[in-house]
Amino acid sequence: MQSLDKFVEKGKMQSGDREATLSRLSFTTDLADLAECDIIIEAVTEDLEIKNAIWVDLDTRCPAHTVFTSNTSSLTITAMAAATKRADRFAGLHFFNPVPLMPLVEVVRAVTTSPDTFDAVMKFAKSLGKTPIAAKDRTGFVVNRLLVPYLVDAVRALEQGVASVADIDQGMTMGTGHPMGPFTLLDFVGLDTTLKIAEIMFDEFREPRFAPPPLLRRMVLAGMLGKKSGRGFYDYSTQPPTVSDLGL
Repeated sequence: MQSLDKFVEKGKMQSGDREATLSRLSFTTDLADLAECDIIIEAVTEDLEIKNAIWVDLDTRCPAHTVFTSNTSSLTITAMAAATKRADRFAGLHFFNPVPLMPLVEVVRAVTTSPDTFDAVMKFAKSLGKTPIAAKDRTGFVVNRLLVPYLVDAVRALEQGVASVADIDQGMTMGTGHPMGPFTLLDFVGLDTTLKIAEIMFDEFREPRFAPPPLLRRMVLAGMLGKKSGRGFYDYSTQPPTVSDLGL
């Protein structure tokens, strides 16, 4: 709703279109209400046990034709599909934040995903006005496999005294044309989310480039999760935000 309000404020959407959009949405906290869905997109926390508990429940409620998809950014689709009796009708559908603005969607095909299911999910993504790309079921898929090492390497550079938070951010925005620097992006995504993804990817591949640096772990332990907690690499209690004192 907040996204729609911003569109109206900026003149990108008429108030009547906002109301029409909201009229097509419904909300529920009861999984039984999803029993008649043709496609389900799961977007709960990055915890395989929690996700699979939902899938096992929905698998008994939904008809055979219902396609299951997960918005996971790092967990393997096969690990979820195996918890159901419809592994052939299970795929990944990974959106990017902020979802109303970002056109990209990763459509992930597991080893068990049928060609018909994959084609249907690709078609569905396009029907939403998104640009889908095909990805194999490898932890991190396309974007996070390349992005996460970049983000954790920025933290390592800070730990090693290469440059300050502000200078590293400015270097990457002005030097490479990125819309935001790595620390601004980390705060936006959430340090806890990045830590979890990095841990999952390191556990899968055992490659040092995916390993979370100590500073990232300590900031999460301290509750410095980024913009959502009010403080991460930047302190959002001030306007504009100021660089946090991390004692480095």
